[in-house]
Amino acid sequence: MSSFALSKLLWGLVNPGNALVVLLVIGVVALRLPRWRRAGERLIALVCLSFVLVSATPLAALVALPLENRFPHQTELDRVDGIIMLGGAVNPSLTMDRGDPSVSDAAERLFSFAELIRRHPEARAVSTGGSGILFGQGIKEDQTVRAVLAQVGVPDGRVIYETESRNTWENALFSQALVAPKPGERWILVTSAMHMPRSVGIFRKLGWPVTPYPVDYRTRRNASLFGPAELDRPLLLLDDAVREWLGLLSYYLMDRTDALFPAP
Repeated sequence: MSSFALSKLLWGLVNPGNALVVLLVIGVVALRLPRWRRAGERLIALVCLSFVLVSATPLAALVALPLENRFPHQTELDRVDGIIMLGGAVNPSLTMDRGDPSVSDAAERLFSFAELIRRHPEARAVSTGGSGILFGQGIKEDQTVRAVLAQVGVPDGRVIYETESRNTWENALFSQALVAPKPGERWILVTSAMHMPRSVGIFRKLGWPVTPYPVDYRTRRNASLFGPAELDRPLLLLDDAVREWLGLLSYYLMDRTDALFPAP
């Protein structure tokens, strides 16, 4: 089994949200079994307590903040030779189903990418991302990205598209082979702030130094809570943060990043 498939399957098991649902189902089933009723009650209580802990405390933000704060936000850039945006900002399957370009929670990647293209007409621009879906490799991201960029005024011929990568490692590897960056060139890397440490480590491992341009922040600087009507958001944030921490560890163990927690 490939590392891509294995990572998708394992994440389905350790995803905090999925794990809580599975434990809740086990607890409900145990309630129907006299011998296990007490254990079921305790398990359900544990799930409820965990949800309250995640939704009513800054736990999720505290897990995510070190990732999002690792690389500073860029404001002014001088010479730029290339701009590369990592995949994950669109919903290609929903685009195909509805016939209208659909973006994900990471849509800021697209808008920042388009703005950098406008500000640096001399730079090469690369959008990298095929399909990160285990059983949907025929549905690629580039068609949706093309449509969204066209809507914001970026002509199709302005961007180079890498369409075969399935994860961040392949984003960097395949893009490097596609554009052959030269020593001394300055490439700007656009991706979500939480995803930036692992991404930078991968590019460094491949000998392709990049300037981080983090976007799509999910936490407030003071780790303050979301509103009372958004109790689900901290759990989603925790899912993403845990995935990144596990990704950093697994990529380091696979020798796909230059450090366990890459720094500026």
